[in-house]
Amino acid sequence: MIDETAPTLPVGESSSALHRAFGPLLEARRKGRPHIIGQLGLSLDGRIATESGESRYINGTEALHHLHRIRALVDAVIVGAGTVEADDPQLTVRHCDGRDPARVVIDPNGRIGRGAKIWSASGARRIVLGGAADLPDGVEKIAVPKGPLTAKRIIGHLADQGLHRVLVEGGADTLGRFLAEGAVDSLHLLYGRVIIGSGKAGLTLPPLASLDDAPRPHTDTHVFDDGDFLVACRFNT
Repeated sequence: MIDETAPTLPVGESSSALHRAFGPLLEARRKGRPHIIGQLGLSLDGRIATESGESRYINGTEALHHLHRIRALVDAVIVGAGTVEADDPQLTVRHCDGRDPARVVIDPNGRIGRGAKIWSASGARRIVLGGAADLPDGVEKIAVPKGPLTAKRIIGHLADQGLHRVLVEGGADTLGRFLAEGAVDSLHLLYGRVIIGSGKAGLTLPPLASLDDAPRPHTDTHVFDDGDFLVACRFNT
């Protein structure tokens, strides 16, 4: 269970889009309904890293605070093994009020060792789908077959653990899998004030036969005080 005290959102006329962006997740939280939210931090030209893999810091402080508010509102945050290898994230709540969500790693091939920061004890559950043989005490392992897992199967595994409101934080391949399966309810795209020009694209989805088949979500846009901006997309509404 997460803390029932929601993090504080900015107030004022300019923040109305930000409140709308959080609306679907807050409503799902109040009513006890499932909700899958994805997020990506991108450059203005839609890159999440340089050719060499450098990604810190595309976004500024305000976008980081926004991400931590999302973490504080969900039951679990999930990342793929590639994100853990590249960024060694903590996935904790540090820039707003709220308790840490459960931390979940998709690692069917057992790539992540016991030294990763994500396994550090913080009072929150630590769960791995698959996982290496030698992991710290307290890490919960859910047995899965080796190879790719569908988004719906991942969501089902987490629902079995009582985790219904989930943030898909990375990486781009993992989030792309969820989007391709239509498994995302909300998507928060956080754009930093930088142009990279080459490197890893934010999202790669299966080719479309026609633009008529392209998702066209409802969107709200909010500009943060430091110039970064949020495009909040709502699907399945």
